[in-house]
Amino acid sequence: MGTTPENAVQPLTDAIRSALRSVVDPELGDDIVELGMVSSVEVAADGAVTIDVALTIAGCPLRGQIRKDVADRVGSLPGVTAVEVRTSVMDADTKRAVMDRARSKAQHRAVPTDLAPTTRVLAVASGKGGVGKSSVTVNLAVALARRGLSVGVLDADIWGFSVPRLLGMDGELRAESKKIVPLERSVGAGRITVVSMGFLAGEESAIMWRGLILNRAVQQFLEDVRWGPLDYLLVDMPPGTGDIQMGLARMLPRTEVLVVTTPALAAQKVASRAADMARKGHLRVVGVVENMTAFVCDHGTSYPLFGEGGGQRLADDVGVPLLGAIPLHVDVAAGGDVGRPVAEGVGPLADAFCELARRVAEEVAPLLDAGGCSARLLQAVEQAVATADS
Repeated sequence: MGTTPENAVQPLTDAIRSALRSVVDPELGDDIVELGMVSSVEVAADGAVTIDVALTIAGCPLRGQIRKDVADRVGSLPGVTAVEVRTSVMDADTKRAVMDRARSKAQHRAVPTDLAPTTRVLAVASGKGGVGKSSVTVNLAVALARRGLSVGVLDADIWGFSVPRLLGMDGELRAESKKIVPLERSVGAGRITVVSMGFLAGEESAIMWRGLILNRAVQQFLEDVRWGPLDYLLVDMPPGTGDIQMGLARMLPRTEVLVVTTPALAAQKVASRAADMARKGHLRVVGVVENMTAFVCDHGTSYPLFGEGGGQRLADDVGVPLLGAIPLHVDVAAGGDVGRPVAEGVGPLADAFCELARRVAEEVAPLLDAGGCSARLLQAVEQAVATADS
């Protein structure tokens, strides 16, 4: 085992603290560094890292998730050989500082939304178009709903919206009490709630918007929509690393990112930019999905038409798990054309998306039970803000 030179310890410590900014408290919408939850960071000569995290209460239900997020994020940094996360309880002064910070965030947060504090927000992103990102988003939403969950889908691909067709949904968005009411679709015991520009413009209409106008559209879909109680909100991002990607990090800092690529090396290299941009915006990348994996013909021969290994290479480069490999099959496109996602059916394709949903729901982004931790603090903060404003 090598050692970390003394003159490299401080840069590594700085990199660790920067990485910890991607660990966001889901209730308060701020990272654990800004909240003052990181008590100390120690780097040993052999690259072993010890991090002390102070929690609001001893029995915080989010303790396990915070420990995992810290270990995963720091453990992926070059030069880190091991990560130990120690938790303690905040003293009274630290709790007061957190309350002050939380109150300020409640008053000045960029985008107040109707989303519950426990809703997991996953942005499905890619570095380029044509990798099947929207298809993955829709089928993952269906597979999650089949587990009995309530799933929102925000079609943030304003120019290239395709979610309504992929889900077989049409209709017009309406407003109630100055809030947009999304369209809903039942899936087994669960439901999918959708907002898309496709419900406001014709499918063949070009959206001639740029920059700030695009961001404002996404912001309106976040803050002016009556989302209702959701377990997950999936955001179908436009391809690339443009204005909407940068804006989402500001508007909804608790967002986590799922990166979609194809097996091709070129696609993997481009997709790495989406992961890099997410992390520069202090968003946690939870995993990679490889779409359009080898085509298997009727007699069982496998043909890697788009190459091999791109998903695993990207996952290894980013330091996150490869969560799923979706086979290349004509049924995926055919199902999307008629609004019947393959994840609703049976067979290998449905099984692949159901396994992806299982890994998301059970491993990398499980639902949060925050009843005894920051949720109580958030409730107190909101009450304090309401009192101050009345």
